[in-house]
Amino acid sequence: MEKKVRAGRNRTLTLQPEEMEALKKGVCGIQDLKEGRGCTDTIINADIFEALPLIPDGFADLVIIDPPYNLTKNFNGLKFSATKDEDYDAYLDSWLPLVCRKLKDNGSLYLCGDWKCTSSLQRALEKNLCVINRITWQREKGRGAKSNWKNGMEDIRFAVKNPSDYYFNVESVKMKRRVIAPYRKDGEPKDWEESGEGNFRITYPSNFWDDISIPFWSMSENTDHPTQKPEKLYAKLVLASSKPGDVVFDPFLGSGTACAVAKKLGRHYCGIEINREYCLWAAKRLLMAESDGSIQGYEDGVFWERNTLNAFKQKKKKTENSGIKKENLSAEFELFK
Repeated sequence: MEKKVRAGRNRTLTLQPEEMEALKKGVCGIQDLKEGRGCTDTIINADIFEALPLIPDGFADLVIIDPPYNLTKNFNGLKFSATKDEDYDAYLDSWLPLVCRKLKDNGSLYLCGDWKCTSSLQRALEKNLCVINRITWQREKGRGAKSNWKNGMEDIRFAVKNPSDYYFNVESVKMKRRVIAPYRKDGEPKDWEESGEGNFRITYPSNFWDDISIPFWSMSENTDHPTQKPEKLYAKLVLASSKPGDVVFDPFLGSGTACAVAKKLGRHYCGIEINREYCLWAAKRLLMAESDGSIQGYEDGVFWERNTLNAFKQKKKKTENSGIKKENLSAEFELFK
């Protein structure tokens, strides 16, 4: 296979030969678990069916699962083939009950999928947990389809063991949205904030998310994984459904998004991934998280609309450098929109 030649500004994660030995220390295998290595703050390079029996039941506060969808996809040489719905149902049933056993009695689980496998995911979850919501997020990527509607959405099923006892912190996942047509009552802003930084409203999130940016070449979280989930997407799940110090478990870790986000947000983590190179990618992302805990689109305890936070920072910096007074920044921001 020819080595990819990347542009100088391309920040997609790569592995250098001199890094390999150090990164390997961040990954364990089946034998390590058998010899007593704990599974907390660990990347496990193994088949899920070999690893799950060696992980204690009830150890995870939050489980995030991004399994292969019912699509033909090549995961770095490991191919998953689309199949009949009943066969995909059987595939889910072969491992999902085992994963659910790792969840604490008051824990939460999120299961990712697309339109084609969404009914299978619902059926599989209902056999093991109580499904309490479905999140739909806008996956804005790709140029579209000539003979069909462009698939721009994915789903995440939200399920718990006990619907009367689970953790959910909605205050931690509020959104900061621009106010395009500000409404005033008695001359004062109603349900929005007027400041030198512009007009914004802090809102509670719904189960439709249109503020997610898919990782691309200029983002340091980007990898060559074909179905990588954005850190901002997982940050919402982690903040809403776990507390600092809790354990986040991902049995299909891929390039390591769940572990990297857990570490950045002060949670413990555990991930299983069968592909060795993906495990090393995840290990490198964890090392990077030690010096950079930022998450794109999340700052000061709120999630900004897609592509607005960095753009506004650039505009604010330019404005400050140009000598424009702070009280005029709101009007400048309206022009920038």
